[in-house]
Order: sequence, then structure tokens, then C-alpha cells
Amino acid sequence: MKTYFGIGMSVVVLSLLAACTVPAPFSSPTATSTSTGAATSAAASGTAPPEEASPPAPATSSQAAPTLTPESTTTGVAAPTPAPSATSNITSTTDQLAQLRDKIKHIVVIMQENRSFDTYFGTYPGADGIPMQNGVPTVCVPDPQTKQCVRPYHNAKYVNAGGPHAAVSASRDIDGGKMDGFISTFLGARKACKNPNTPGCAAGTTPDVMGWHDAREIPNYWAYAQNFVLQDHMFEPNASWSLPSHLFMVSAWSARCTKPGDPASCVNALDGPSGVNVAKNDYAWTDLTYLLHKANVSWAYYLSAGSEPDCADDAMLCQPRPQAKNVPGIWNPLPAFDTVKQDGQLANIQTVDKFFAAARNGTLPVVSWVVPEAKVSEHPPANISVGESYVTQLINSVMQGPDWSSTAILLSWDDWGGFYDHVVPPKVDQNGYGLRVPGLVISPYARKGYIDHQTLSFDAYLKLIEDDFLNGQRIDPQTDGRPDPRPDVRENEPQLGNLITDFDFSQSPRQGLILPLHPKPGPASIPGS
Repeated sequence: MKTYFGIGMSVVVLSLLAACTVPAPFSSPTATSTSTGAATSAAASGTAPPEEASPPAPATSSQAAPTLTPESTTTGVAAPTPAPSATSNITSTTDQLAQLRDKIKHIVVIMQENRSFDTYFGTYPGADGIPMQNGVPTVCVPDPQTKQCVRPYHNAKYVNAGGPHAAVSASRDIDGGKMDGFISTFLGARKACKNPNTPGCAAGTTPDVMGWHDAREIPNYWAYAQNFVLQDHMFEPNASWSLPSHLFMVSAWSARCTKPGDPASCVNALDGPSGVNVAKNDYAWTDLTYLLHKANVSWAYYLSAGSEPDCADDAMLCQPRPQAKNVPGIWNPLPAFDTVKQDGQLANIQTVDKFFAAARNGTLPVVSWVVPEAKVSEHPPANISVGESYVTQLINSVMQGPDWSSTAILLSWDDWGGFYDHVVPPKVDQNGYGLRVPGLVISPYARKGYIDHQTLSFDAYLKLIEDDFLNGQRIDPQTDGRPDPRPDVRENEPQLGNLITDFDFSQSPRQGLILPLHPKPGPASIPGS
């Protein structure tokens, strides 16, 4: 789009660190450093990485899940870790804001699907991961079928079943703060499969929600954590599934509106305004694009053509539904927002090949969102190595393009996908937060090997964008010129951290880290696991 040209920087979602931990090094995938601003690009158009090599074959078996008898602990379940507390909303100094606005000219939010923090980074050195003693988990979750308590275990499979992840699932998994409902929730939802031939239906299989991965399965993600910023207290903004999570990602709210075009008719909807059939939805409340349009700030929402497999009835898997750029969808909500239609910006919703072209040409918009299709999403039953290859291609394309020197990339996963996590989510309002998800900040100004322990959610992405490009204007019915009845201004929640401290603007812009699309497995995080 012509409004994209002439932009000097790109930003990816960042997070604020309350404390910094530098993890012990591990052997990263072989990488090629590229000079800052290099104009060459290996990006290709399409929805998935080019088939230059086959991804690692899914493992045929995984390590057997370690178990404990209920008698082996006092309660059968070790105590979960509460989320860190925060007493005040950390604000940026005038100097920090000036540096942010000078250095970061573009923000890229890459949103993948359905992984908890513990399932991807639960054994990452220095992070708030799975509680361990001498390399053995001290937590376990009861299995009502076997009457055993199952500890987290290494899962070498690239294809996982996951679990249900609607609002009722979140409540059952959290179980009043015990964090012990994951297996029983899986077993209960397995009966909800409408058709045993549904792709990936878990009927008759062993639950794998307690499994975790490390650099052996996701070496590039671990390499990004080692070289940039890992956020270990990033929470889904809502305790529910993909549709409301994506609504929060772009608008800080999920609602149901009874009168099309009337924001006053919207009421809170934790589980979203509808089920998977969203083609006729109308989102009348205010979203971030309204503020961006008013301020003449360019934006684009890129998606892969294909399908989206998420389910709204609390089943784990359902028949994939088509996803297209001009059709409102679970992962593509912006076409249904009145603001986008009224502002004449439906053309800003584009296919991912346009993202690769913009990265290659140095014409990235100021704000970008990038969402996948089913095959590359990491949403069970998608192969996680294929999803990692796709994300690596997105990031490589930015690092190899002219905008890298002024870009921040914010990478996360939209919900926990039914997988185990041991941290109790903090409560900010009736909607969340939800369970922990992985978060990474990748930028030439990101602190190297930094672990951000602040309490964060996708609201922090909105906050960073607003501070950088909108002079701190929030999606606030009292001040944004478009009132709606949202329960609170999420960006101003006292517990929410500030991503600005994930950057070190005193350092020279770092070179890009070009990683292979099909890396070799990395080392085990726990010897013998």
C-alpha cells in the first residue's frame, strides 16, 4: 500500500522486565548474521516456508510420562507458583519515550497458536519454569483414570493433541489456583468430539498436556530467547479461546453487540461474541486501528490463506474452516469491526506474501499483525517444526530487509491450548488474565539473553504501540472520541508491566540472526530427559 512507503523502522512487541536473568548458553542452530539494514531477502510468497528440505519427522514415540502415586506427596499435587505481584503501573520516563520514538518506527506482532509457557520454555535456564529438584519435577497433576499423579515430562513428538481451551476449560485447568485440572479437563472434553474422524481427534489416545519441549524440538525459538528477550510472565489477556484472544489483541476487549453499528449495545463476552461461525459478526466497539487511522499511522493485518481449526464448543478439535483475508474469522477479526469498514481500510487486511514483499522492499507499515493458517499455526494437530519454520521465515525476512535496524518484533501464542502451566494467572477483571503463554521480543535494540519477569499480557503490546506512535492515547471511552461500555482501560491496569525496558537504546543496533528454516535439534535442557 502506498501509505507504507517511506517508513524508516519496524517494531515487534516488547515487554518490560522487572528483573533480568541471563541463562546459561546452549548450542544455537547454525546462524548467519546479516548486516543491519541489508536489503537482501530469502523470503518467499505463500503461506508456508519453501520446501527446500523436509522438516524433522515427528517422533514415533515420546518418553513415558513419569507418575507419582497420590501418597507420594501430601496432597498428590505440589503447590503451584503464584504470579508475581505488582503494586503500580510502571510508567516510562520522558527520556525512555524519546528514545523509543526515535529508534523504533515499526512494530510487528506475530501471533501463533495454542502453547503454554511451560510446554515450550518450562525448562529454559533462569526462567520461571516447571518447579524442579535435581532435574526432577516437584509438581504433578492427577489422572482420574489411572489414579496416578503425572509429572511434566519431555515430549519428543512434533505433533501434539493438546487440550480444550475455552473459558470453562481455563477454569477447570486452574482449579481455584491448584493448577491441577489439565488431565481431567482433557479426558472430559475427549467425549465432546463430534466425529471420531475429525482431524486430530484425541479419542482413544493418551493425554499429552503434561509434555514439554526444549531445543531438541524448537531450537530456533530457544535461540531467539538466548539472543533476545524471553518473557516468562506473559499471560493471555482473557481466560478463553482464540477468537476473544484475537479481539483483545486488536481492541483490548471481547464483546457481543446486539445492534450493528451501535457501540452502546455491546456487552462483555469472555468466550467471544459467537462460536466458530463468525462471518456475520459485527464488532461495534473501538479497536486500535481507529486510533491509528485518526493519527495517520499506517497498519496492516497479514494472514495466510488456508484454514483455522479452533473450536468454540470446548471440543479440542473440529473441522477446519476456511480463512480468507476479506472474510471475518477466528484469527482475522478486523473485517467485522465497524471502524475498519467506516475508515475505508479493509484493504489493509492482506495475505502474507505482501508482508514478505514489504519486508524485502523496506516498506513495512508502522504497525503489523501477522497470523497463520492451520498448517503453520502450531495449533494441534499442526506439526510444531513446520510452524517454527514459518515463523523463522517471517523473522528472517525482516532481519534481511532495510527496516530491521528500526524494527521490534513481538512473538507470542494466542492461548495455552490446554497444555500444562504451573503459574496461577493474576486477576485483573472479569475477563482475565488467562494462562501463561510464551513471549519473545526480537529487535536490534532488544537486550541480549534477557528474561522479563514482569506481569504482561497482549495489552502491553497495545500500550507500547500507543506510547510509541499515539503519544500515549489509550483505547479509552473517556478520551478516544468513540465511547463504548468496556469495563476498564486494559492498558492502564496497575499490574501490567511496560515493555520499554526490554530495550537497550544505548547499544548500537545489533545485526540480524538469520536462522535455518529446518534446523538440527539442539541439546537436551535436562541431561537424561
